[in-house]
Amino acid sequence: MELFASPMACSLASHITALEAGLPVRVRFIENKKTDDGGDYYQISPKGYVPALRLDDGKILNEGPSVLQYLADRKPEAGLAPAWGTMERYELIDTLNYLSTELHKRIFYNMFNPNAAEPTKAAAKALFEPTFDHLSKRLTGRDYLVGDRFTVADAYLVTMLNWAAFLKVDLANWPTLAAYHQKHLKRPSVVQAMGVEMAERKRRAA
Repeated sequence: MELFASPMACSLASHITALEAGLPVRVRFIENKKTDDGGDYYQISPKGYVPALRLDDGKILNEGPSVLQYLADRKPEAGLAPAWGTMERYELIDTLNYLSTELHKRIFYNMFNPNAAEPTKAAAKALFEPTFDHLSKRLTGRDYLVGDRFTVADAYLVTMLNWAAFLKVDLANWPTLAAYHQKHLKRPSVVQAMGVEMAERKRRAA
């Protein structure tokens, strides 16, 4: 399998998941809509964004929640997603949908989008407090978003909490979220994936 990614973007969650599961996934970074071998990324992902997961048979998944669950389901014993048919699995889907729509799309996407109008950015910024309040309440007294172990939902949230610093949003205002973030930043799969991706960012900046 090949994971097409952009360093420290939302595809980091899929990178973390692949490492966590010990899957033989080749990570290929894209830049300016070009693949690492100079190919046109739009030929792989017509929508042009990451992640894209190309399976061994050539089929492609191109939405974060589906890529995350596919990877998790390739190694069920890793426990990165609850079993299908359980209530916990639907809680995971519920959580991934919330993270992808409310936190990723409505807030971070609009804040980072250079083409977003200022009223759009202001509206997105205003959502930080209630959204982080909600997540803090959900994580009070627990270490994980779903169940009692690390899942793909945690890989996704940790990835997005990294972005707060770029927007000068101080997680110290939400001690529960800050503690959660710091705890999972020490997870070996997170350390390894972020190390690779930060090295790629530095290479590009050199």
